[in-house]
Amino acid sequence: MSGSLNPLNDEEGDDRLEDGEALCLSGGGYRAMLFHLGVLWRLEQAGVLARVKRISSVSGGSITAARLALAWADIRPGTTGALDRFVERVVAPVRALAGRTLDADAIVSGILLPGTIGDRIAAAYRNALFGDATLQDLPDAPRFVINATNVQSGALWRFSKPYMGDYRVGRVMDPALSLATAVAASSAFPPVLSPVEIHLPAGAIEADSTADLQRTPFTTSVVLADGGVYDNMGLETAWKRYRTLYVSDAGARMRAEEEPKRDWPRHAYRVLDLIDNQVRALRKRAVVAAFTADPATPGARRGAYWGIGTPIDRYARHSARLPCPAEGVQRLATVPTRLKRLDDAVQERLVNWGYAVCDAALRTHVDPALPEPDGFPYPAAGV
Repeated sequence: MSGSLNPLNDEEGDDRLEDGEALCLSGGGYRAMLFHLGVLWRLEQAGVLARVKRISSVSGGSITAARLALAWADIRPGTTGALDRFVERVVAPVRALAGRTLDADAIVSGILLPGTIGDRIAAAYRNALFGDATLQDLPDAPRFVINATNVQSGALWRFSKPYMGDYRVGRVMDPALSLATAVAASSAFPPVLSPVEIHLPAGAIEADSTADLQRTPFTTSVVLADGGVYDNMGLETAWKRYRTLYVSDAGARMRAEEEPKRDWPRHAYRVLDLIDNQVRALRKRAVVAAFTADPATPGARRGAYWGIGTPIDRYARHSARLPCPAEGVQRLATVPTRLKRLDDAVQERLVNWGYAVCDAALRTHVDPALPEPDGFPYPAAGV
């Protein structure tokens, strides 16, 4: 085993809480990608973004997080002009991507042409947002963690600058993997965009006696699916380490079906949605319980949770300057979980809603003295 302890298995690593702040960005396709832009916009204005030590993301949240990571050194959160640079370096290119349909095009080309669907998605991300960047182009601080699900081991597979891996297979140190591939794996929604396969040379995985799957094919061919399969809010890698968390949840509420399909493929898909919905609900309850617990209680956390479907009047300090009618909120919360083109009006409303609900949660649960914002990022669009 390596002389260094593996934080994926070590209680003295990730399981020891620190007095730091972390941000979790959920999955949810383009809906989440845009919602989180608004969240980041408000967090920068509020001075929170400059303080976070870790940004953990899955799926649609990973698209936005990875773009933020690449631009971090240029933006310099918390400094004069940072918001303008954020809009130019993050908001503009992410919104340009949201104007293209990726999933349907990738499925068709992945079936008809050489290569996989995952390869097509990664190529689209590379062309639109990440270029030839690798995980080594992420900043040293804060730590960005892009999460996928290892279909072989059943564990959360982490991509970061220092290492990638999971607790059962082990770690690849200082990985030079394409950032576009990492984001494609994190957003490989099953069944159509999953899996993404990563091939590793022999010896790439660090020897570790605490990992129980250190043998081929686990260590040479890693089969990955959407990070949301394991943890749709990107909680795990932040929850185990930091006392203060900001959890941005753009996951869609499951719709009722009057006439569920009876054929086995579509019925099975519906049942899988039910299981996913329940797991997400349990995680949300655990998060809210930890935030509302007595601070002296083991497992208590500080911070705030906000969800894309949460009515704004649930917050004590929602802003009258940012009107968010319930019907508008529900329309945005039910935008399909896809990588499908969204028109400018829907894009702007999703950004506005992420901004508004993040603001309300911060001023209700974190800092009641935080000044109200002057208006939406896109005032003409509203919510």
